Amino acid sequence: MQKRKLGNSSLEFAPIALGGNVFGWTIDEQQSFKILDAFEDAGFSFIDTADVYSRWAPGNKGGESETIIGKWMQQKKNRDKIIVATKVGSDMGQGYKDISKKYIIKAVEDSLMRLETDYIDLYQTHWDDDKTPVEETLEAYSQLVKEGKVKWIGASNLSAERLRKSIEASEKFGYPSYQSFQPQYNLYERNEYEKDIEKICLENNIGVITYFSLASGFLTGKYRTENDLNKSQRGGGIKKYLNDRGFRILDALDEVSKKYNTNQAAIAIAWVLARPGITAPISSATTVEQLNELIKATEINLDNESMNLLNKASD
Repeated sequence: MQKRKLGNSSLEFAPIALGGNVFGWTIDEQQSFKILDAFEDAGFSFIDTADVYSRWAPGNKGGESETIIGKWMQQKKNRDKIIVATKVGSDMGQGYKDISKKYIIKAVEDSLMRLETDYIDLYQTHWDDDKTPVEETLEAYSQLVKEGKVKWIGASNLSAERLRKSIEASEKFGYPSYQSFQPQYNLYERNEYEKDIEKICLENNIGVITYFSLASGFLTGKYRTENDLNKSQRGGGIKKYLNDRGFRILDALDEVSKKYNTNQAAIAIAWVLARPGITAPISSATTVEQLNELIKATEINLDNESMNLLNKASD
């Protein structure tokens, strides 16, 4: 399996990022370990999480996903083989998003403790707080890189303007630069990324790691009517896709998946992988069977006819 390099960093990995948002939410620790084992056994190494996962679940306070990943790495003694990406900046109970230097310096210690490690491979700005100068955020990361607590930095959910300002500040002051960007991007949600962010990432060789790559499960094809929405805890967020455009995309996925003798999810992920500048899509799985379906995407090279069909349906 050919590995892909993340931006200008030293990080190289097989091109699927395992989403840790389900750990401690829709699956417990034991099932999470099974998914993590299967992921590593299949030759993959990049795990994406965040300090806030999964604070929204009843009884949780945040950090549950990092804690599970940390326990797993300790049990497997495989820290040197795993690329851990986590994020900072979400509301962890303080009532607002925060990417100030003071907050980041504290938050990284909490993440390191939960992950049971002394360094994070990729530390990412999760959300913008619109009040902290980009220079202050980058100064915090500069300190953490110098201390060896963080290897590389990335960003998620920044506006095109704030991403550009961050790039300029890194060049001007010699701060670490964002090597990755995490946008919401899939066959249905294309415009926000393709309109402005894609050009910036391509021009600056910033690796792109997409989230909601399956549109919360809609692109698996299992949600086709409102009656299907109760199939999972995430079903409520899928109603917005049940429209003419959504059905056109599903029809195209059905056609291409038959052509390649695989499932719709693998085709949807293969489409993301074939787009310019994409390093890896983030994909979550709650069963080993789901994970194996997603992994199939890395073995598929969509031909021009299939890409054109999917592009047209989702345009």
